[in-house]
This record gives sequence, structure tokens and C-alpha cells, in this order.
Amino acid sequence: MSYVRCLRGLVSGHEYPADVPMNLDPIDGRPVEMVLDLERLAREQPDLGWYQPQRRDMWRFGGLMALDINDPADAAHVVALGEGGTPLLPFEHPAASAAGLRLQLKEEGRAVPGFGANPTQSFKDRGMAMVVAQARRLGLRKLAVPTQGNAGDSLVRYALSAGIEVHVAMPPDTPLPILGSVAAAALRFPQQIRLSLVGPTIREAGAFLKTEVVPQGCFLVATFQEPGWRIEGKKSLGLELAEPAPGETRWQLPDAVIYPTGGGTGVLGMWKAWDELETLGVIDSRRPRMLCVQSEATPPLVRAFETGASDTTPVIAGHTLSTGLNVPGGVGHFRVLEIIRASGGAAVAVSEDDTAAELRRIWAGQRLWISPEGAACAAAIPQLLDRRLLKRDERVVVVNTGSAEKYLPELRHLLS
Repeated sequence: MSYVRCLRGLVSGHEYPADVPMNLDPIDGRPVEMVLDLERLAREQPDLGWYQPQRRDMWRFGGLMALDINDPADAAHVVALGEGGTPLLPFEHPAASAAGLRLQLKEEGRAVPGFGANPTQSFKDRGMAMVVAQARRLGLRKLAVPTQGNAGDSLVRYALSAGIEVHVAMPPDTPLPILGSVAAAALRFPQQIRLSLVGPTIREAGAFLKTEVVPQGCFLVATFQEPGWRIEGKKSLGLELAEPAPGETRWQLPDAVIYPTGGGTGVLGMWKAWDELETLGVIDSRRPRMLCVQSEATPPLVRAFETGASDTTPVIAGHTLSTGLNVPGGVGHFRVLEIIRASGGAAVAVSEDDTAAELRRIWAGQRLWISPEGAACAAAIPQLLDRRLLKRDERVVVVNTGSAEKYLPELRHLLS
């Protein structure tokens, strides 16, 4: 059975029933999170009884997820398409090698034999798998999502498998493979999938849904505006970074995580995973430095971090290859900043030229179809070394959140 005890406001701390659909905390307009009864989990499933490493997807963490795949009542809501369980691979980078870093790539965009694979080649599948499962649990049949691209593509894939209706709003300049995937679904299944092109960014797409679509009975699952569901899905990424490597038994975290950060649900998800593992006695209180990467074209977190602000102020969005980073502001950014600072990390921006050069270098040298967001993280390594945010002999994980295939033809000239 699910071990979710309640929903709780991230700021207010007020608790709400876990079985009532809600968006932001009505007290302060901030996000809410799902709270697990970890004492009951430890009592009923001692000695990591909830952990099933033989599964090759994110559901192998059983009762530590917001739905326990091992319980038939919970499993009935889950649409499992292979999401999560992705590999942690050796990663080559000249500056990292020269500095003596042990660099690894968390590969979310490419299927590797022997591992799980995200069905839409994006880490968004972790969050949307949980969104659709929770919607089914609560009997919600119509969902709406604003997106820079990948989240909408992912939600459509899971909704089609689950028989749920979805309205997607995305900017017109969304990469064509992603836009085409959603548009094709809308043309083929017009009673189930609707697409609206609204921009120039996810901000305007979200405003459109709130005024035009949600009043028609759709439940909004925008970033942080569903009740902690995406956080719970993305939490699996943090659990995977902590779990023992093949042939080992010790759970341990890397020294630093370099993560492309738009809305920031993944940052909250990973941090929540590690706090829960510590509560269960699986790891200690040490945490990786969270190094959040944005594009210089749209850097709200970086500006807030550098000025010491407690929250972001929305910026004017620029143009970036890393469309997933083109988020001018976010309702959960205050918590991302808290986590960055608590970890001793930083928010840094990279130029579009550096991201493009890194994409070209990685493809030429390693033949990896890395996403622009992942390439931006690799491009940040020299400045992170200059700022002494990375140190010799440290194990550092770069998170590649998707596949370059989904950004063609914009990237084709860099891969030729």
C-alpha cells in the first residue's frame, strides 16, 4: 500500500489530506509536497524490504515511492513504460581529466542494454509516470500542462496508455521533433489529446491554460502546481544516484551533481530522496554540492543566487538551444535556492556558444546524442573548477536529461 501520509505546504507546513486533488497551497500560493510515513515503512518493510534492485525501472524502490508497485491496489494505477533505472556511465571531459575528477554521466536520453530507458528519451518521463498514476488514483480524467516541450511529449505518451485526456500548451518554437510528436497525437486522437501553441515561453502557456482550459474541468499539472507528484517521480533520480553500484552493497552519494535547472522539480526530488534515505538510516547527512546550470539567455536562478536573493524575479526569456532551460521564473525556485545554498553549491550560467561547442565536442569524440541541457552542464565544468566548486578525486555526476534526437534540426549543423 502507499505510504503517503499527507500533503504539506513547503512554506506554511500546513497538512492536507493526500487523497484530495489540489494545486498550490491555498495559504500562501506555494507548492505542496507529499509526506511519507517513513516510520511505518521501516517497521513494515525492515532491512530495505522495499528495495527491489532486480527491477529495471524507477518503481524498484517500492514503498519509498508515492505508489508501491508491490501492492496490487497501487499497481493498478501505475502505467509502467520502462521509465527510470538509467545507467551511470564514465564520461570524458578534458578539463575534468586534467583536474583529476571522476566524472560520470547519468544518461536519461539513450537506451543502454541491461538498464531501464525513458520511453520519450527524457527525464520528464519519471515525473509524468507519477502524475498519470496519481491522477488515475484520484479518478482525474482530464489534465492540462504547459511545457517547453519534453514534459508535454511525455504526458501525452502516458496519457494515451492510461486513457486520460490531455491539453498541452507549448511555445511555437518548441523543437520540431517534440512539437511534431504531440501534434501527431492530437491529430490521431483528437478526442483525447489537444494542442495549443502559446508563447513565447512556458509562462504564457501556463497563463493560457489557467484562464481558458482549467475552468473547463481540466486539472492543471504544471511544474510544482500538481500536489508534489512530479517531485515524487523525479525523486527516483536521487534514489538511483545513491543506490549501490553493481556488485556493491553500500549506498553512497557523489560529491557533486551538475544539473540543468529550468523549473527545478528534479532538484527538490533528489533532495527529498536523500532526506528520506537518511531518515531510514540508509545514508548519512552528507550531501552532494548541487551545481545548477542555466543558459546565459535566461538565467533567473543565477541572478538570484549571485545577488543573495531568497527567490527569483522573472526575467525576459532569451533564445537558447537548451529549450528546457528557457524558464523565466518558477514558483518553486525559492526552494531550489535553499537547496543550492544548503549543499554548498552554486547556480551558474553558460553561454550559447559554449553549449554549442560542447555538443560538437561530445558528439565528435564520444558519439553521444547528448541533449543541449546536458551539454550545458558539461560546458560549465571549466568555470566550476575555476571557482573551486569541484576538487581533485571527487566523484562528479553530470545529468543528461534527454537526447539530441529530440532537438533536430536545430542541432544538425553541430553534429555533422
